[in-house]
Amino acid sequence: MRCPHCHKNGSRVVDSRPSEDGSFIRRRRECIHCGFRFTTFERYEETPLLVIKKDGTRQEFSRQKILNGIVRSAEKRPVSMERLTKIADKVEKQIRSIGESEVSSQIIGKFVMNELKGVDEIAYIRFASVYRQFKDVDAFMSELETMMKAEHKK
Repeated sequence: MRCPHCHKNGSRVVDSRPSEDGSFIRRRRECIHCGFRFTTFERYEETPLLVIKKDGTRQEFSRQKILNGIVRSAEKRPVSMERLTKIADKVEKQIRSIGESEVSSQIIGKFVMNELKGVDEIAYIRFASVYRQFKDVDAFMSELETMMKAEHKK
């Protein structure tokens, strides 16, 4: 590895530690030429994942877009950012566990809705209203009634 100080190739690993969540490895290195110590991070490269949109176009998967949608749906609700981030992480894990290189936006939306339903009903309804694109108030009310019946059965 090239030294960021003297720009010569050649370093040795002094220390190596996995991150807390195991998603990357932190390595302390020392240049064999000048002795400068620096840190590198090693993580695996995920294969690109494409999302098939409703209109049939394909777009690279973005965890940030999922998180943005979840955050918008939970705006002014008593749900912590940490919880919303965990939902986005779980949804991404579910998507990647499918094992396909392409996934439809409908599947992603269902995963998000399933997670939000158990966290905050208002956030769930807000997300559903965008995801399902309710055509009118009746369609919206139908979703609310379905949710209320499910809640009543508990």
